[in-house]
Amino acid sequence: MLRLVSLCLVLAAAASLAELVDAVEPSRPNIVFILADDLGYGDLGCYGQRVLRTPNLDRMAREGMRFTQFYAGCTVCAPSRCVLMTGLHMGHCYIRGNAKVNLRPQDVTVAEVLKQAGYQTGLVGKWGLGHEGSTGVPTRQGFDYFFGYLDQHHAHNYYPTFLLRNETRVRLPNVVPNEDRYGGGVATVRRVYSGKLLIDEALKFIDQHKDEPFFLYFAPTLPHANNEARNRGMEVPDYGPWADRPWPEPEKGFAAMVSMLDDQVGQVLRRLRRHGLERRTLVIFSSDNGPHREGGHNPDFFDSNGPLRGIKRDLYEGGIRVPTIAWWPGTIAPGTTSDHIGYFGDLMATVAELAGVECPPDRDSISFLPTLLGRPQEQKQHKYLYWEFYERGGAQAVREGRWKLVRKPWNEHARVELYDLETDLGERHNVADKHPQVVKRLLGYLKEAHRPDPQWKVRGRPRRGKRRPRTGSPAKGALRG
Repeated sequence: MLRLVSLCLVLAAAASLAELVDAVEPSRPNIVFILADDLGYGDLGCYGQRVLRTPNLDRMAREGMRFTQFYAGCTVCAPSRCVLMTGLHMGHCYIRGNAKVNLRPQDVTVAEVLKQAGYQTGLVGKWGLGHEGSTGVPTRQGFDYFFGYLDQHHAHNYYPTFLLRNETRVRLPNVVPNEDRYGGGVATVRRVYSGKLLIDEALKFIDQHKDEPFFLYFAPTLPHANNEARNRGMEVPDYGPWADRPWPEPEKGFAAMVSMLDDQVGQVLRRLRRHGLERRTLVIFSSDNGPHREGGHNPDFFDSNGPLRGIKRDLYEGGIRVPTIAWWPGTIAPGTTSDHIGYFGDLMATVAELAGVECPPDRDSISFLPTLLGRPQEQKQHKYLYWEFYERGGAQAVREGRWKLVRKPWNEHARVELYDLETDLGERHNVADKHPQVVKRLLGYLKEAHRPDPQWKVRGRPRRGKRRPRTGSPAKGALRG
C-alpha cells in the first residue's frame, strides 16, 4: 500500500513538473495562420478603426498580443505569400511579382518543415504560388490537404465555377461567362459563395485533426475586390448590418466583407475552444499587404491605413505594415502590445523552433518566439528589413531601426527618400539631405539585399501627378453614416 501511495506521489509530481515545463517551454503546439487579403492597418477596431466593427479580432487582441510594427512580405499578393511560405525576403525569394510563376521542387516551405516534424498540414483559401499540374501546387509543397484557389486572378471571383480540392477541380453551380483557365470574371448566376465554403473547410480540418499536431494556413480572400466587377467589385451575398447605411454600394460591400472576415476568425477560435485546444494552439492573424483601391472601393472612406502613408502597391508603411495579432491562451500574456520589428519571413524560423526542428539554411528569418513568450530581452533583431516591387517603374525600400529609406523608380539616379519613423510615422518629411551617412548606409543595404533574377524585370512607368496626402483622420463620409 505504501509503495502504491509513493508511486502515486511520484506520478503526480512528474505530471506537475511536465505542466511546469510546458508552461515555461511549450512544445509542438498546433499552429493556425489566418491571412486576410488586402486588409489595411487601420481596418480593425483594435488598430483604431472607428466605424467598422471587428469584435472577434478585437477580443483576440485583448486575449493575446497585438503587433504594431509587423510587416508583410511585399505590397502585393503572390510575392508577399512567397516570403511568408519560404522565409526569404524579396531580394532572395523566387516569386517576386503577381505573375504565373510556380514554386520549384527545391523551394522549401513552412508546410514542408512542419510536415517533417510530424504535423498534419492544411491550406484552405488562396495560394497564389503555383498552377494546376505544376510543381508549385500546395500538395507538392508540403501540404497534406488543400481546398481553394490556386491563382490570384481566379480568386477575384467570389462566385467561381470551380475551386480546387488537392489537385482536382470541384465544380460549383455558378455561371461565369468567358471564364478562362484562371480568369477572374463576373458571375451572372450566383448560387454558391466561396467565402462560406472556405470557412466550412477550415473548421472541418480542425475537427479532423484535433487529436494530433496540425498546421492550418487559412487564407480567405476577404476583403479583396473582384477587380473585373469594377464599381460593384465588393462581392457579398448581402450587406448585412450595413445595408441601410447611406454609403456607396462598394463601401457597404467592403464593410460586409470585413464583418464576415471577423466572424470567420471568431468561428475558428470558438472551434478550438470547443475541442479544448486553445491552450495548445498558436493562432496568428495578419494581412498580405495594405488596403486596396479596387472594385469601386476607396480606402480613404474608412481610413483603412490609419496614420500610415500609402496603400497596396506602395512601399510606404501603408502598403506593407499590416495588422498582426497572436493568440495563445496560457502562453501569450493577454492584452499585450509589442513593438518588435518583424515580417512575414520570420514565420519560418518561428514555427521551426516551435516544432523543435532546424530552420532551413540561408533563410532571411528570425524566430519571434521570445517575443510571444514575453522575453523581449532574448529576442534577436534583424539588421534591416528589405522590400522590392517591380511595377510602376519599380521601387525598393529598407528599414533599419528608426530609419526607412525608399527609392523609386528603381534606378541609381532615382530620388531617395529617408524617413524617421519614430518622429514621422506618416512619412511626410524626407530628411535624406540632413542624414547623408544614414542614406549611404541604407543604400548599401539595398545593394546587399537584392540578388538579381533574370525573370524579374521592372515594368511600367512611374505614376504621374500628385495624390492627395494622407492625414490619418477618420473617414468623414463613413462617420456621417
